[in-house]
Amino acid sequence: MTEEIIIAGFGGQGVLSMGKILAYSAIMQDMEVTWMPSYGPEMRGGTANVTVILSDERISSPIITRYDTAIILNQQSMTKFEHTVKPGGLLLYDPNGILHPPTRTDIRIAKVEAAKEAAAMKMPKGFNMIVLGGLLKINPLVKTENVVKGLKKSLPERYHHMLADNEKALMRGMEIVETVHDL
Repeated sequence: MTEEIIIAGFGGQGVLSMGKILAYSAIMQDMEVTWMPSYGPEMRGGTANVTVILSDERISSPIITRYDTAIILNQQSMTKFEHTVKPGGLLLYDPNGILHPPTRTDIRIAKVEAAKEAAAMKMPKGFNMIVLGGLLKINPLVKTENVVKGLKKSLPERYHHMLADNEKALMRGMEIVETVHDL
């Protein structure tokens, strides 16, 4: 099994963190992993994306242009990456700020209203964990307990008091994700 993933959105949405947590989670399952971030000098507010590859076998190159899964968190990323999802792949998006939802019919499409839910939960920093929960409900690439371990590994110790809230956000994402188009 090899899964090639792009996570894309604005800096400050937890894009890179989500990729790192997913990578650490896969490492906990003895998978081969690459994590390759890309972001502009603006950081918060600028565009950011990360490519994550999870595999049972050695990964030959971290550079890819077609993805099995795309997680899209803003319109700019939708425009740039919708067409890069392989036929039969998955596009998961948060509709907040998406003016032109995905239109492809040869891929699976799901949405998770993470921004809206993070606000309702009064956990704006839980946004990316809600999205990750949505992904793992539709495509259980890694075990939930390993996500919690990966989260603990990737968060600085001063934020470990937020682990329970992040786990709650992860579970909430699994509950609210919706299929928009299935194959």
